[in-house]
Amino acid sequence: MTGQKALRLAAIAGAILCAWAGPASANAVFDVANVAVDVTADTAAAARERAIAEGERAAFRRLLERLTLRSDHSRLPELPRAEIGTFLQDFSVADEKTSPVRYLAKLTFRFKAEEVRRLFDQLGVPFAETMSKPVLALPVYQSAGALLLWDDPNPWRAAWARATTREGLVPLVFAAGDLQDVAAIGAEQAAAGDEARLAAIAQRYATTDTVVANAAVGYHPQQPAPHVRVAITRHGPTASKGRTEIEVAALSGENLERLLQRAAGETARLIEDAWKRENLLSLTRGSVAAVSVPIAKLADWLAVRKKLGEVSVVRRTEVILMSKAEVRLALHFIGEVDQLALALGQADLQLLREGDLWVLTPSRPESG
Repeated sequence: MTGQKALRLAAIAGAILCAWAGPASANAVFDVANVAVDVTADTAAAARERAIAEGERAAFRRLLERLTLRSDHSRLPELPRAEIGTFLQDFSVADEKTSPVRYLAKLTFRFKAEEVRRLFDQLGVPFAETMSKPVLALPVYQSAGALLLWDDPNPWRAAWARATTREGLVPLVFAAGDLQDVAAIGAEQAAAGDEARLAAIAQRYATTDTVVANAAVGYHPQQPAPHVRVAITRHGPTASKGRTEIEVAALSGENLERLLQRAAGETARLIEDAWKRENLLSLTRGSVAAVSVPIAKLADWLAVRKKLGEVSVVRRTEVILMSKAEVRLALHFIGEVDQLALALGQADLQLLREGDLWVLTPSRPESG
């Protein structure tokens, strides 16, 4: 009977290993959605052809910039359409409208992950592809000696609502500002970094991390134009310690509303860059980790396996041993172990060292 059970477990492990081709959902970061096109030409067919070409070029550029630091954007190539096509897996069309000479649509392009990774490797440009969990943004505004968060008006919070940011690796969410939010945390508590209250309001919006963006408008001597100084601090289990400060000066003729909106966009880009810097990868840094996954039933392993499919830095998983109490894996990944642990954390998986082995468990208990 014991031998039959062992054979059955081995068969299950083999079936799982064969059935799992790889982390397909992890490649969603290589999709670029909502590329708006509006082209006029001599005919509708010509307008459509040109619109798709322009959309493809814009989407590819957006993808390359999404995965790299701003300081490396000048190193990114401008490729001809024929070459961009070699990186394209497929595309889809939504909200399509045509006239005899005009074509409008929203396009979604899906690019080949491995081909894009190889391009970065050839260019010698480090890249990041780990998607952060959503981060709750709390814009605190200093005005006349007071701190504003939920107050109306709060021009800094309004600027964040209006600022347009492209989809990146750090999705930002914003609180509704209702009575429950007001009770959860105030401007002074957010600015002071009250971890308990920050964690509570983050939980209300189904995330773990918050970023407090504390802004103050000021003037330099001999300069009539204002500037905005922003202190940015990320809080939560995946946040790196420390804070960043930036100053954004008004452009000629720019009013305060536009200045704050531009400062909000710059702050969002800095949050993106900070995350990318922690997760920069190189294809030359491939590693294998021996990992144990404790289980009580087969469903426990299936849940972990599904989550591993969401982690892009995991390249391959080999089931080495499977018993009623654990699954032992050889986890092939790129980057460093701390980057792997951070990426796993975004999929609600916790990687801890126990002796010579890494132990992988859900960071939140599975329901049901």
